[in-house]
Amino acid sequence: MNGSDLEDRVRGALAGLAQVHGRVDDALRWATDAGRWAPAPGIGRTPELWDFFVEAAALDVAAARVLEPHLDALAILGQAPEPVDLGSIDADATSTWGVFAAEGGGLTLTAREEGDRWRLEGGKPWCSLARVLSHALVTATVAGGARRLFAVSLRAPGVTADEGPWAARGLTQVVSAPVHFDRVEAVPVGGPGWYLERPGFFWGGIGVSACWLGGAVGVARALLSAAQRREPDQVALTHLGAVDALLNTARTALGAAARAVDGPVAGVDWPVLMLRTRNAVADAAERVVTHLGHALGPAPLALDAEHAARVADLQLYLRQHHAERDEAALGRAILESERRPW
Repeated sequence: MNGSDLEDRVRGALAGLAQVHGRVDDALRWATDAGRWAPAPGIGRTPELWDFFVEAAALDVAAARVLEPHLDALAILGQAPEPVDLGSIDADATSTWGVFAAEGGGLTLTAREEGDRWRLEGGKPWCSLARVLSHALVTATVAGGARRLFAVSLRAPGVTADEGPWAARGLTQVVSAPVHFDRVEAVPVGGPGWYLERPGFFWGGIGVSACWLGGAVGVARALLSAAQRREPDQVALTHLGAVDALLNTARTALGAAARAVDGPVAGVDWPVLMLRTRNAVADAAERVVTHLGHALGPAPLALDAEHAARVADLQLYLRQHHAERDEAALGRAILESERRPW
């Protein structure tokens, strides 16, 4: 697909977001359609892909939250070192995908080989949209303690997706809850450790931050609209300038990362680049929300349902960034890197 065709597709997809209206089924159909033409990261169109994430999230954070993991799953499958037998789990071009790689919550998922088949046993926490998706890529522990990635049908016998609990006021329809597997057949994707070791793992982590940036852009547009409706005072101009600087800094960091993904991958310290980019974008997004609150007061949050939902969606989505823990992880990655950081 050439650049002009991709631009047309993106414009059409963004226009189509108006038909989603917060309905998760519509968002899934929209994301599935995008999966038929959206480029994968690392093939020369990463800036356009992440710009698509930004603009989608600026319009509808929840829809971007559906889109990003679906496209990430398709990219992972495309990066697999060997063909994946998706037919055995009834996956096709209409499948809707999630990526479930969280650990904790007292749950453990193991994978055991039985003859020529693999079966999953146990539970997985934080599985977004598991009750409505058709398929997922999940990490499980295999013999020897390594983590390995598997493709699985969420409609197979033995799969039980919890309804909650889900008390969130943001991303209300994008429920993240545990899923339990009782000897469920699954297909391996790559070897032990491959999922976490490949450069694409870090590319996916940066792609999430593009959605955070888009959410912040959507929030910031309320401030710009307010300033355009009536003459802003000096304080309002200060907040507007600060927000512009924050968004520009975050977009610059994201653009640099996109170019690195599409450039020669040898020699790039992917953990450092991912953590730097995510930290920069998350910090900018959180500060944008604070500036909006200081500049506009309670009225938009109390009286504008669309704005209030966007802020709530963004704030919950941002918690995929682990704040000071991710900053500590960046510090550790810098110390372990063979390169001088500054």
